[in-house]
Amino acid sequence: MDLNSLWFLLLAVLFTGFFLLEGFDYGVGILVPMITRSDHDRRLLLNAIGPFWDANEVWLITAGGAMFAAFPDWYATLFSGFYIPLMLMLLALILRGVAFEFRSKADSRVWRLFWDSAFVFGSAVPALLWGIALVNLLIGVPINAEMTYVGGFWNLLSPAAILSGLTGFLLFCLHGTAFLGLKLEGDLLERVQRSSRRLWIPTAVTAGLALFWVSESTPHGGAAALILTGIGLLSILTAGVFSLRSRAGWTFLFTSIAIAAMTAALFTALYPNVMISSLDAAWNLTIYNASSSPYTLKVMSIIALTILPLVLIYQGWSYYIFRRRLGSKTPLEY
Repeated sequence: MDLNSLWFLLLAVLFTGFFLLEGFDYGVGILVPMITRSDHDRRLLLNAIGPFWDANEVWLITAGGAMFAAFPDWYATLFSGFYIPLMLMLLALILRGVAFEFRSKADSRVWRLFWDSAFVFGSAVPALLWGIALVNLLIGVPINAEMTYVGGFWNLLSPAAILSGLTGFLLFCLHGTAFLGLKLEGDLLERVQRSSRRLWIPTAVTAGLALFWVSESTPHGGAAALILTGIGLLSILTAGVFSLRSRAGWTFLFTSIAIAAMTAALFTALYPNVMISSLDAAWNLTIYNASSSPYTLKVMSIIALTILPLVLIYQGWSYYIFRRRLGSKTPLEY
């Protein structure tokens, strides 16, 4: 495997890790107005992901930095062409982060409801936009010979992209209910379980429609990508079966497999391209024409192999330390 392929693989791993970990954070945020009835309930949801959400966001920062360093032309075309949705996502993530810190600064119902709304907005918008953005890499967008995006905002909102965005949104919600099933107890846990049972059928139906439409919208793919998408869809169905039995651990396992399989399917279908041009296949961005120099990739590989294991150990330790369940009698920190 050459260094270009290695860094494409590492980016796929980073995005998969981000969606697995930050995905349940998004789901928890979206679920706030659906399952909470009091300020105490909303505080419980915030505390459930409080020790993890900022570390989970680091996966995105690392993926963005790795893309910039390893494939600068991909980074430039993506961030200039998808400027509006990415800026909207950034605004949502800023509001979400501020909501965590500001919500309890004043003992006011209006103040807390405002920041709770910001938390929901900051979770729902990225959950929807990630599916739209990533699928557009595969189905193709207008890119010219100079690697410049020449379309507009509405080029990104094809039926396949919108369905993929809805799939990501619903799958993150289901993933969030599974995580909360591992973290909560009491009445709030029962409401989470009911939401999980209601979510899995819409998630499976939307995922099936999205996968069909994406496959019809692009000639790219192959047997491996098809198998991975099948695993993803089957995992959603299996997660639904376990959610009906209130088996949160197994539900979380299979929603995680679904997210990982679908992300892997997208990157597998994309390889060796990184962005597809809908104008001319000769203008596709690939891991070779969009990459940095071999020396840069070599230095990055040495650094990554040195630091990444330490980061994984630290993050695993934090999940172990904050593993206890939260309930109505749990002392809360504001």
